[in-house]
Amino acid sequence: MKRIVIVGGGTGGTILANNLARRLERELEAGRVGITVLSASAQHMYQPGLLYVAFARMAPAELSVDEASLLRPGIDFAVDPVTAFDLDHKEVKTQSGKTHGYDYLVIATGSRALPENVPGLKESAHHVYTEEAALKTCAALKAFEGGRIAVVTGVPHKCPMVPLEITFMMYEYFRDRGLLDKVSFTYTYPIGRVHSLENVAKWAVGEFARLGIHYETLFNVKEVDGAKRQVKSEEGGTLDYDLLIAVPPHKGMEVVETNGLGGSGWIPTHRTTLAMEGREDVFVLGDTTNLPISKAGSTAHYEAEVLGENLANLVTRGLALRAYEGKVFCFIEAGKDRATYASFDYQHPPEPQPPTRAIHWFKLAYNRLYWNSVRGLL
Repeated sequence: MKRIVIVGGGTGGTILANNLARRLERELEAGRVGITVLSASAQHMYQPGLLYVAFARMAPAELSVDEASLLRPGIDFAVDPVTAFDLDHKEVKTQSGKTHGYDYLVIATGSRALPENVPGLKESAHHVYTEEAALKTCAALKAFEGGRIAVVTGVPHKCPMVPLEITFMMYEYFRDRGLLDKVSFTYTYPIGRVHSLENVAKWAVGEFARLGIHYETLFNVKEVDGAKRQVKSEEGGTLDYDLLIAVPPHKGMEVVETNGLGGSGWIPTHRTTLAMEGREDVFVLGDTTNLPISKAGSTAHYEAEVLGENLANLVTRGLALRAYEGKVFCFIEAGKDRATYASFDYQHPPEPQPPTRAIHWFKLAYNRLYWNSVRGLL
């Protein structure tokens, strides 16, 4: 029997498992293939929804369902996080002490926000990368009656459009509350433009000009002085604030680092095959890769579709045919009821179009359709 072990029950791991179970249905039923998903949690969270929680437009209860309910019949699922990888012996060990052998291993462990890695950031800033943090951000926005709002961004981070989205959404939030004349915005970004994607940056600068949002580039956060309400940058700048919104720097999961699979938790990954560098039987999905593309749910989705086809072919025919081309699709909320998107790959940069109400409603619809997407029904 060919054994496929998927470590991680997030977007990439779930879509891949369902994709394989569909493609290998006969082999599963005949006992010629086994698919196992090992997760650190029984719950599957739709993480992009946390941005809407911060603005009281979604409730946390809408964002999570039981992971087991998302998986097709025939998939073995266990809430038993992997603690050790023995790639030379084709085994992983879990928290419960079990050992799982594999013929093919997929690592899709995701990433984590680490505001604590910047002195003062965790204590002084608000963000939207956990349920608790999103609820605290919601409370802070509701209580804010005016002053200086600063948006700071650490790198790398997942959900590449969040710095822009939260800025535009705050603008309209305070406009709706009649407080725009009492609020000022300063958006900062660590490189020499306002976004890592050049065409997205050009589009955003136009939006900032239209709305009167100030921005500073080449601003890498060094530390935050909460008592003085100041952010200091590595470049020597100082930014005063009354409300600090952060996109914290991210790292891969600790288990990747402690097992020596990749620095900062990012595993060296082949850009088209998605194989771990130096391994033909280990593959990497989503945030866990070190690929120079956006860490987004759509990235994991497209990667999982390619890898699903290739793994199924490896199991049944002994060869993989399809190449991942770096495809990514990101919605960009441009306010309360307007949105655009960025669609791109390794060869083609994004070309954001003017935001529309229709794209915004499509994004809201996808928030609800996500569960069908990870089930493989879309």
